[in-house]
Amino acid sequence: MVGPERPQFVLFGSSIIQFSYSNEGWGALLAHIYARKADIVLRGYSGWNSRRAVQILDQVFPKDAAKQPSLVIVYFGGNDSIEPHATGLGPHVPLSEYIENVRKIAIHLKSLSEKTRVIFLTTPPVSDEQIRAHLSDRIDMVRTNESCRIYSEACLEVCREMNLKAIDLWTATQQIDNWETVCLTDGVHFSPEGSKIAVKEILRVIKEANWEPSLHWKAMPTEFSEDSPYDPVSPEGKTGVKSKSSMNNAVAVGICKLITTVENVVRIGKACLIGGTILFFMGS
Repeated sequence: MVGPERPQFVLFGSSIIQFSYSNEGWGALLAHIYARKADIVLRGYSGWNSRRAVQILDQVFPKDAAKQPSLVIVYFGGNDSIEPHATGLGPHVPLSEYIENVRKIAIHLKSLSEKTRVIFLTTPPVSDEQIRAHLSDRIDMVRTNESCRIYSEACLEVCREMNLKAIDLWTATQQIDNWETVCLTDGVHFSPEGSKIAVKEILRVIKEANWEPSLHWKAMPTEFSEDSPYDPVSPEGKTGVKSKSSMNNAVAVGICKLITTVENVVRIGKACLIGGTILFFMGS
């Protein structure tokens, strides 16, 4: 283990999680935003359903671990919602079992510590047409947007019952014009624009949550942020501490403005990726 010790945010789920570090994914964006503040830990398993997740909960999240995560973001449901295969094989999980599995996952995560927070992501929408074009020759499955809606609503209902935070990706994604081609790459997985919707919603929920301590990036301390004579030197011959601080504040305000509307979600990712060296490496 390396130090100093930071809060851990664990992303736990199927391919939406596993692929979240590729193609300007939402996991990579979160890691960039929380640089020097929290470690984003990936536990993604492509193709998995909630049944398999329940089976390995104790291995991924042992209750006797010396350090427990500060936040767990969970996504299962898309593969569960695939229609049953004639062979009896495949990832389909009946809706009633899926609901019970979400409860089991939530109960286990909440038991890790009093300070472990949990956010569930619902099943995003899928494009039936794109699935036929990109995946039908590789996978024999029937996955429809209507089934995704049903499993998404079931996840939201469980979270309401258990007083857990949840993000309705099925609805949020479809607010974008031409979402099938803008937000998805193959009818199922997020494009960079789709990932930015996920980041926007996650940051909104974290900011609005009444958690103590707050897990919003602006409220968290930046590691090794103290002033130093080794900071870059300004043209006036002084270390760049003051200019650094004012620049960070300006960029932070700009990011907050960018995430206020869905139309600006695409821009926040570019701002983070282009301006991240200044904002997050130099401290805020």
